[in-house]
Amino acid sequence: MTEYNIYVGLNDQFKKEQIFGTEKYISILRKVCKSYQVAFSFDIINGGYLYDNGDYVEETSLHITLLDQTKETVNEIAKDLCTFFNQESVMITHSSVETYYIRGESKVMEVGRQLTANDGIDA
Repeated sequence: MTEYNIYVGLNDQFKKEQIFGTEKYISILRKVCKSYQVAFSFDIINGGYLYDNGDYVEETSLHITLLDQTKETVNEIAKDLCTFFNQESVMITHSSVETYYIRGESKVMEVGRQLTANDGIDA
């Protein structure tokens, strides 16, 4: 499975500072990912960026992780975020990862009924 990571800064490319609150950018990110019907996760990170003109800034960025998507879809999402966040560019990394899921087991209290947190029983 391929894991893609998109890194997008929140500073405006011309003003070199963040124009909106971080929550606004997160809202836009969620809408973009929903429009492409992709599962995603994100976190807020801090880092530095060197503009093409040589200016260096430190900024808040969003790190978005996408699994099992096509390169074309990832590129389209990245282009949208680059445009909507008014960025000079965004960075994409990809790597092959082994992915698996673990499901918890639940004990059965009576036929057809599973324990819930409200049962107050140590499972």
